[in-house]
Amino acid sequence: MLTRLSIRNIVLIDALDLDFVGGLGVLTGETGAGKSILLDALGLVLGNRADSGLVRAGEDQASVTAVFDFGRLPAPIADALAEAEIDVEPGESLILKRRLKADGGSKAFVNDQPVGVALLREIGPALVEIHGQHDDRGLINPRGHRMLLDRFASADVAGLEAAWRDWSAKREALDAARARVAKAAEDQDLLVAYLEELTALAPEADEEESLAEARARMQQGERISEDLAELAHLFQGSDSALANLRTAARRLERVAGEHPLLADALGALDRAVIEASDAEEHIERAAEALSFEPAELDRIETRLFDLRALARKHRCDVADLPEVARGYREQLDSIEAGSEQIAALEVAASLAGERYRELAQALHAARVAGAEKLDAAVAGELAPLKLDAAKFRTAVTPLAEERWGPHGMDAVEFLISTNPGADFAPLAKIASGGELSRFILALKVALAEEGGAATVIFDEIDRGVGGAVASAIGDRLSRLASNGQLLAVTHSPQVAARGQQHYMIAKSSEGTVTRTSVALLDEAARKEEIARMLSGAEVTDEARAQADRLLEGV
Repeated sequence: MLTRLSIRNIVLIDALDLDFVGGLGVLTGETGAGKSILLDALGLVLGNRADSGLVRAGEDQASVTAVFDFGRLPAPIADALAEAEIDVEPGESLILKRRLKADGGSKAFVNDQPVGVALLREIGPALVEIHGQHDDRGLINPRGHRMLLDRFASADVAGLEAAWRDWSAKREALDAARARVAKAAEDQDLLVAYLEELTALAPEADEEESLAEARARMQQGERISEDLAELAHLFQGSDSALANLRTAARRLERVAGEHPLLADALGALDRAVIEASDAEEHIERAAEALSFEPAELDRIETRLFDLRALARKHRCDVADLPEVARGYREQLDSIEAGSEQIAALEVAASLAGERYRELAQALHAARVAGAEKLDAAVAGELAPLKLDAAKFRTAVTPLAEERWGPHGMDAVEFLISTNPGADFAPLAKIASGGELSRFILALKVALAEEGGAATVIFDEIDRGVGGAVASAIGDRLSRLASNGQLLAVTHSPQVAARGQQHYMIAKSSEGTVTRTSVALLDEAARKEEIARMLSGAEVTDEARAQADRLLEGV
């Protein structure tokens, strides 16, 4: 609930700090004293549009700070703060602040962390609910009517939401399968041709590398084969270098014993013959290793060209061709198995749809029954609020199938008829602002157990009424505030007497400076203010006596 409101330099308010507690708090004062300034300031910190006209004349900037305390943060607020990565410890105050510059710029903060104004607008409805003349928020907005009725009727919306998600998932799976099979069927002839071509070539994952290495070896052998042939000629034939060395060695051998130097020469010549023979052997082995059949090179090059051409055709690497072939085979298999798969998915989607319809129809019945009870509860509140000629109806309207969703098959809206014979119309279209506020009060009383914002504010709900009607309004406001916090801006002494806290708003002038102030009244000052409300500008003893009776009767 709202525990503190601090305002600086807003219109006629230079500095104001107000503390609030639970229960019913009332705010009174002369017309024009500045009650609307308080609501404008509170609206600013809850994310309303920043209007530079709110900055007090002569000041550069204004600010509003609102402090809220909860035993536990309401779920919508906790979720929004978690998404914004703002941590609020259990028991820690939630502090909203808005700064507004005279040039129109503004900044927003939550617990001293800068935030976007959108976050204030998101959590604002769960913090404070304001009902005033021609207000278009809270209970007026039909977007929340279905949720309120479901809470009132204790309807199983969670089960329906789960059924909707299940049905939606199964329909999506069915649609995807149908699209997949239809696409595959359209391309069936092409898929068959592709698969036949790949099957005929039978590519292997690592084939390109081995073929490229083999081709490189053959091309290398082709380049040096002529040189090897010429070298082989030097070692072969009767007039080759090796043959001449051998002939020289035989001749020298015959005379080598006749002189020591000839023996050395023979040794060197024998070594040369041996080295030359080794060289000849190595050359022969190299020539043998590098030899190939020209037809084999043609085969390898043709295979490599075909594989690479096919990879380009399918926009993949050669190594991926076997996987591409498997993919085409699976698509063709899916065409054959597709009808069975689709049939199974159709059954699953149909069963999920039946389950959703069953739960949605049960929810519709619960809503209709709940609407009757709600209508009766609201009707019981209308006469005491001087709305005895009015009628209230909760319209539960079936939606077209394309508009079904996780919340069911119904649209829910609160309708009213203010005069006998008049057509029912949405709450937002009611003509009288006073009647609208009292209708909202009747609804709030009927829905008292269904929760809402932490703090509820009624702005001049008693405008234009008095006596028994004002007393009935005060009684209902007091009942609504018994388990929460409710603030009422009022001109009615009957309502003011019900307050547990009483604030008086006053406007004063000092020379050319006008200020609005707010004071928390003690018992004596409160009696005097209620007497003023009863008698007007001059407070009489009779008015004070009547104020005593009002306060004693609470």
